[in-house]
Amino acid sequence: MARRTLAGIAALAAASAVMTPTVAEASPPGSKDVTAVLFEWNFASVARECATTLGPAGYGYVQVSPPAEHIQGSQWWTSYQPVSYRIAGRLGDRSAFKNMVDTCHAVGVKVVADTVINHMSAGNGTGTGGSSYTKYAYPGLYSSYDFDNCTSEINNYGDRWNVQNCELVGLADLDTGEEYVRKTVAGYMNDLLSLGVDGFRIDAAKHIPAADLADIKSRLTNPSAYWKQEVIFGAGEAVQPTEYTGAGDVQEFRYAYDLKRVFNNENLAYLKNYGEGWGYLNSGFAGVFVDNHDTERNGSTLSYKDNATYTLANVFMLAWPYGAPDINSGYEFTDHDAGPPNGGRVDACWQSGWKCQHNWPEIRSMVGFRNATRGQAVTNWWDNGGDAIAFGRGSKGFVAINHESGSLTRTYQTSLPAGTYCDVQGNKPVTVDGSGRLTATLGSNTALAVYAGRSGC
Repeated sequence: MARRTLAGIAALAAASAVMTPTVAEASPPGSKDVTAVLFEWNFASVARECATTLGPAGYGYVQVSPPAEHIQGSQWWTSYQPVSYRIAGRLGDRSAFKNMVDTCHAVGVKVVADTVINHMSAGNGTGTGGSSYTKYAYPGLYSSYDFDNCTSEINNYGDRWNVQNCELVGLADLDTGEEYVRKTVAGYMNDLLSLGVDGFRIDAAKHIPAADLADIKSRLTNPSAYWKQEVIFGAGEAVQPTEYTGAGDVQEFRYAYDLKRVFNNENLAYLKNYGEGWGYLNSGFAGVFVDNHDTERNGSTLSYKDNATYTLANVFMLAWPYGAPDINSGYEFTDHDAGPPNGGRVDACWQSGWKCQHNWPEIRSMVGFRNATRGQAVTNWWDNGGDAIAFGRGSKGFVAINHESGSLTRTYQTSLPAGTYCDVQGNKPVTVDGSGRLTATLGSNTALAVYAGRSGC
């Protein structure tokens, strides 16, 4: 969950490309580390998208919204108020979920489930799967004894106890220090593992002590399952992201915040040492993104509404070797609370308000670039001191970005072998001479990207 909203983020890090439908894997670097975060897509739509787009494009992962039964309502944030651990939310039932996992696996895409384990719901009623509930009482699952004693809302991020024992925006806060709660949460996650899930995104991890999460993870049928935690950095706050790297990866929010500032108000030239050089988490623990469903709504990052600037920021993220990138893929909104079009059913991209950022040609083509250049250092950096930059990825790839107001023509020095390459940004051939030089003209707010293995357009 975001600090003051009813949702969280998802991010994936790298893992092996080998698929095993019933065994999750950990997060060491592998050949495909890009995640498509299909926010509020129903499971049938995710399955189709894996087969038609994500697999062919080279995405390593898809992250799906919470599968658990939740409170009723059309708003997106109802998905983040579970009332049971049955797979019975608006996005589909257990059969649809299992079919989605199997379909994605068949095309080499791993599945990570957004997992809400910090809290249950607010209020009372009947859930999306028919379960009756009241706040602090979820029959057959939890009773009032299983929740923290602080029943007021979190109001002091400088106080660790307040952050981790009081209620996030009024939601019933589970006592994850309790044996029964730990066992029950692990049981839910083990059920998802039995259906083939490859990992978990831990919603609102900042509000759960790191030791509690480590204990829960140790109870999994596969304790090495991928584990990505939402811990929003806040200067001077009591709970910091670095506390959680022992259990798994952590979302690096500063990356997205600063990317917005640099692209909108500063110079792209400043990105020359982006990542650890800016004081961020170690790259091996960091999940990065241009935006997520919380930040696109609160304005703290770029979003689809920023058009070409947003596209170029995603191009940079996919080309730059820091962290493991998420591509946020949601829907248009004017009402921040609005739920997904058609209840989460996606009949086609770019219809009914679905933005499908993961399938924008400029973004989709960079997934192949990232896979092809994995493990290669940054080489041949160039910038004009302003908003035009270029850099290579060893001898495997080269990218140039022009965020200036006018076109730019120049000859770039690369480390690429001589030959003809396909500029996947413009789908046109580009020639590299015997000295590794490449000459190109880039229009305002466009990019160029070439990589080994893509010679024909």
